[in-house]
Amino acid sequence: MSRKRFLVTGGAGFVGSHIVAALLAEGHEVVVYDNLSLGHRAAVLPGARLIVGDLADGAAIDAALSDGPWDAVFHFASLSLVGESMTLPFKYLLENGVNGIRLVEACVRHGIKRFVLSSTANLFGAADRSPIDETVAINPHSPYGESKFMVERALFWADQIHGMRSACLRYFNAAGADPDGRLGEDHTPETHLIPLAIDAVLGRRPPLSIFGSDYATPDGTCIRDYIHVTDLADAHIRVLTQLDNRSVHYNVGTGRGYSVLEIVESVARVAGKQVPATMAGRRAGDPAVLVAGADKLRSETGWSPRFTDLDDVVGTAFRWREAHPRGYDDAVARSAPTSTPQRVRA
Repeated sequence: MSRKRFLVTGGAGFVGSHIVAALLAEGHEVVVYDNLSLGHRAAVLPGARLIVGDLADGAAIDAALSDGPWDAVFHFASLSLVGESMTLPFKYLLENGVNGIRLVEACVRHGIKRFVLSSTANLFGAADRSPIDETVAINPHSPYGESKFMVERALFWADQIHGMRSACLRYFNAAGADPDGRLGEDHTPETHLIPLAIDAVLGRRPPLSIFGSDYATPDGTCIRDYIHVTDLADAHIRVLTQLDNRSVHYNVGTGRGYSVLEIVESVARVAGKQVPATMAGRRAGDPAVLVAGADKLRSETGWSPRFTDLDDVVGTAFRWREAHPRGYDDAVARSAPTSTPQRVRA
């Protein structure tokens, strides 16, 4: 692929920063647009330019997009806590849905022809089969899933009426960390199983709580798929070639699910000691099994996950968290070239 220019919203976050790293590795010019409410300045690697701005600020996003031409926009900026969305539904519908639609509309106005959306397999609610492929009916069971679907529908009409091609990638659990140790997972609060289990085994938090042991699964705990964030980045980049002629939707996953106890056992193997954990009751709304299939993505783009062994996925996450006890620390981490900050909405 020849050198191109890309704008990445949310490029200072966990998944977005790994996309930026992959694009830079291919020699492309990358600009990150992020309000840093959830992302980290230190997660923007040298070589990328950071614009601090909010998607709710129409003037700021217009200013960023006017610095074209752009070969594509990658959109990762969003809130992503399903449980929180069930208590604060309008926060998610506004922040993710409305602001995402504003971005789509701005891209149309600025003549951008390709758009890649980091969507979610949460669109499928309680699917009736596993792995979940693209033929499963969309039926979001949370405002978070609904907010992503709002943006997908906006992209549909942007294609139908204005000819802007888009790719929507739907996945469950991004996991792991940059194999070179430059980037990792650092959320406040942390809610993802693998980093929680790692922090528990490192003594940085209380014992891990395992929610539910009586599900209809081999060991009684929930089963989920986990895709390495580097493989996820590769999928987002590969779909660009599909946008020459049409818009696409793909589910992304390894097709293999792991139970909570299997994750805990993997962390124990990688760490060389047992993970302190306690059993707790089920959480409301947790299905027994959620696994995304990626046969369509594989056949149409040639994508194939590099990290297929669970211990390899967990190992990259463990090494990063062990080396970064405070996560990203702006006082000691490398700094990225930054444009004049835009006004950020509180």
